[in-house]
Amino acid sequence: MANPQHLQMREDIEKYQRMAGVKSDSFRDLEAVPHWRAYETGVQHYKVDEYQEAVVKLEESLKEALLALEDCRALCEGPWEDETEEEIQPGLYEAVAAHYIQVLKCRQQCVLDIATKPGRVSATEDFIPSHFDLLQFAYNQVGNQALAAECAASYLLFYPMDESMLEKMKYYQTELGEGVSVTARENIYHYVQQSLKEKKLIYYAVEHLGGTFNDPDLWTSDELIPESQKQKRREDQEKQRLENLDVEQPEQRGPLFFEGLTITQDSRQLNGSQRVVFDRVLTDSECKDILRLAKAAGGTGDSYRGRRSPHTPHERFEGLTVLKALQLAQDGAVNWRDAKLLLQASEKSRKIVQSYFTPGKKLHFSFTHLVCRTAVEGEQDDRMDLSHPVHADNCLLDPEGKECWKEPPAYMYRDYSGILYLNDDFKGGELFFTELNAVTVTAQVRPKCGRLVAFSSGGENPHGVWAVTRGRRCAIALWYTLSQERAEQERLEAEALVKQRDMEQEKQPEDKQHQGLDDSGGTSPEPPVPKERARSTSQRHKLGSESPQQPQELRVRDEF
Repeated sequence: MANPQHLQMREDIEKYQRMAGVKSDSFRDLEAVPHWRAYETGVQHYKVDEYQEAVVKLEESLKEALLALEDCRALCEGPWEDETEEEIQPGLYEAVAAHYIQVLKCRQQCVLDIATKPGRVSATEDFIPSHFDLLQFAYNQVGNQALAAECAASYLLFYPMDESMLEKMKYYQTELGEGVSVTARENIYHYVQQSLKEKKLIYYAVEHLGGTFNDPDLWTSDELIPESQKQKRREDQEKQRLENLDVEQPEQRGPLFFEGLTITQDSRQLNGSQRVVFDRVLTDSECKDILRLAKAAGGTGDSYRGRRSPHTPHERFEGLTVLKALQLAQDGAVNWRDAKLLLQASEKSRKIVQSYFTPGKKLHFSFTHLVCRTAVEGEQDDRMDLSHPVHADNCLLDPEGKECWKEPPAYMYRDYSGILYLNDDFKGGELFFTELNAVTVTAQVRPKCGRLVAFSSGGENPHGVWAVTRGRRCAIALWYTLSQERAEQERLEAEALVKQRDMEQEKQPEDKQHQGLDDSGGTSPEPPVPKERARSTSQRHKLGSESPQQPQELRVRDEF
């Protein structure tokens, strides 16, 4: 329940479920607490727009959470516990003060206790305030503006200058009429006031008697914090900002150069470091063209030849390198433009990853691989393995020791990795990241056409692929290096082939271009191209207005 993606536990649960005499009610969460159970149910209803059900569960969660908070606070009162090895100054005053401040700090930390889901380490930020943010919206959706306004007013007790909530309060007040008084919930008002008074006493003690205090609340006003503590707080925040600059503020990295490109998830949303998801790297038609290339190649690209995957017997594996694709196109086995598009798509991805992660430093290709994994029909029942086991790309993962060793046979020179997805018409096949133990999943990404996942290749990003249980999953796997000496030599040969062919086409007479421009792809016709697509400058000069009915295949791609 606390770690739903834990691989070993998933397998154990499935094993228990198959045992004779085991029923669904045999499984009980021994650490379940009422407010968390209600909160998660309420959030699920909220996400699927079931606002009436969400209101009921979120109110229940709030009530139970406040009761749990009071129980925790009551347990803070007891004998003084010496938690430090420092000598306490003698005297009744000092002893009473130390004991009382210990009780106050304990009470303040209770909010973290109730905000931490059983089985987890970190607390949910703004657990109490977030209830009112959700509730005000949900009440408004079910038409109860009075309670929506009350929840908005309660939220403003924590963040009185929140512009978005102040605007909502104006809206609710207008809907209710000027004569209707809107006030926050009384119990929340007393909770906030009590918490602020405790913080004031603690900060006074820290300033005049020494010690430290880690404020558990983000909503504490700066006016309450002594100047000496403000400086330390600012230093801590600045340190955190610098540590997270590369993952939280990608806009400071430099431009991404491509219009329409969107950053869907960054490292914070992916619960890690040096991770990012881009969308709209390719258009639907471009994905279809590269998929057509993969199908036409038919597993001739490398030694796997559509045989069983090297990672699982339940899938077939096909791979195609850029050079092999262009060589097949020269032989007429696949469409030349589709093979060239594979080269262009991977280069576009390299520029995106470079501009995001290493502006000012050039990334070189280490390896490029068009890969398709196909589920073997009739062999997916009770399947518990992975399409690709958890691993890191430049070190040997040691889950037992929670280490990743940079030593052979690992590809130690790889610095960044990328996966450019081409389709989503299959079941399973999501990429997932784990901790170093290789079992605790921290994030997962669903493939779709034009989606690029990029991440650093080291032990900070162990990853794997869930089983493909139906259909065919295709993607371009990309690895990059900062070392020019380790650059992919086959890619240089592929680029030379393209350059040579372009030069040959420029030298051909016009009638030859009409006859042979697409001679290497007769078995894979080009899809219709929209009329607004631009032609290259050379074609405009050669074809001009004297050839108003040019065949579709003469129109040049402009995506890149």
